[in-house]
Amino acid sequence: MMGATYKWDAKDYAKNSTAQFDWANELIDKLTLCGEEHVLDVGCGDGKVSAALSRRLSAGSVLGIDSSEQMVALAGDNFPQNEYGNLSFAQADARALVFDGRFDVVFSNATLHWICGHEPVLAGVARGLTTGGRFLLQMGGQGNVVDLIAVLDEMVARAPWGEYFADFSFPYGFYGPEEYTGWLAQGGLVAERLELIPKDMVHKNAAALVGWVRTTWLPYTQRVPEARRESFVEELIESYLAAHPPDSEGRTHVRMVRLEVEGHKAA
Repeated sequence: MMGATYKWDAKDYAKNSTAQFDWANELIDKLTLCGEEHVLDVGCGDGKVSAALSRRLSAGSVLGIDSSEQMVALAGDNFPQNEYGNLSFAQADARALVFDGRFDVVFSNATLHWICGHEPVLAGVARGLTTGGRFLLQMGGQGNVVDLIAVLDEMVARAPWGEYFADFSFPYGFYGPEEYTGWLAQGGLVAERLELIPKDMVHKNAAALVGWVRTTWLPYTQRVPEARRESFVEELIESYLAAHPPDSEGRTHVRMVRLEVEGHKAA
């Protein structure tokens, strides 16, 4: 994750990020790796996606980066170099990548929506790629989680929560192909595909939905004093499920939209 100003509970996140991991594996399949590439994984989180990439590279390597010190530490513990010789991790900001022509592929899943304004990110992607190198990025896109955000908007506009959000501004960069077309061209990157993809995020029960909100909606939850945070999450989930009830098997659903961006570095 790239939310450098937030305090991540890396182990709790690892337990509540199944959907992100499943979607990452779908995205990795689209890379059609030959096994010799050097790959940069931007926003490696707890490391399991970087590890999945490394298993497909018999003669290549993966560097997973994240702005969270806690995430990078957990990733290193989970996937030590004595067991994953072609995999390493480092703390870095996606807005200030300093790699020069080091990577054949830049990959990112469920990360870049933590950043508002992606021009510096894409400049760093271009800088880090070899000429003709490829990138595949997926993130929350235009129209993402609108139902949950509608509940949050209502909550933070009234008592008792409004006092904690007096100077609040929307924290996510949910963009569409229109913005990205210009940003890619500015960065010297060639777009091959820009696509908004609807997704259904399914949690096995309400408790799993609580875990996802608790571990990933930090721009909201961490504005609330810790003593009241659990109550805030409980009210959010109750209100959301009142409008969007679980299905017949007790599973909860959240409408998502992913922006998927694929292309290469111009010659």
